[in-house]
Amino acid sequence: MRTLAIVPIKSFEVAKQRLSDSLASGGRRSLVQAMFSDVLGALRRVEGVERIAVVTADVAAGSVASGERVVVLHDNVSAGQSEATQIGIRYAIDEGFDRVLLVPGDTPLVQPPEIDELLDRCERDAIAVAIVADRHGTGTNGLLIAPPGTFDPSFGPGSLERHLQQARERDLAHRVEGLASLEHDVDTPGDLAALWAVVEDSRRGAQRTRGALMQLDRTGAREAIVGATVEA
Repeated sequence: MRTLAIVPIKSFEVAKQRLSDSLASGGRRSLVQAMFSDVLGALRRVEGVERIAVVTADVAAGSVASGERVVVLHDNVSAGQSEATQIGIRYAIDEGFDRVLLVPGDTPLVQPPEIDELLDRCERDAIAVAIVADRHGTGTNGLLIAPPGTFDPSFGPGSLERHLQQARERDLAHRVEGLASLEHDVDTPGDLAALWAVVEDSRRGAQRTRGALMQLDRTGAREAIVGATVEA
């Protein structure tokens, strides 16, 4: 099956505002760019992905996304993740792709073998919608939709249940998939602390994110993150 991976990404300059009390703007920008680069690098190594569509209004993100098998789609509305993925879905329909894989740009631990296994399982079992849960079990860190256009992404808090409800209402073959390498995204200081711990315990993957975190550690940012997590 021809598969398009879709990665929506906000401007590096304004992303992760919920971390602003713990990280300065320069640190946030470096972290967001590093995570996005790791996600893009991993998806390039997924055998079952034919092309990657990066949806963004940010020139810097578009520059990072240049390269083989990657197309940059301009987000001229910047209305949010769900709306941005629809730009990618329309592109997939126009280009004749059989399915789309939606992956956030802040899941740097993603591993190509896990994604290939997910693609193979869902094709074998004729799954129309596969929903990858976040570490909390309430959000969505990945969506596989076959064919594109049959399902409307609705990201944000509580998205897992919304996606399940929509799949049931549309009578689509669906299931929740647990992928360890897609559990961690970063919205809050607690999310960043959890990601930091996983990266620190592992010697594999997320190399750019690892470097960004090491730099943040040298500036004392980790103490601020841990402090914000304790206060929360």
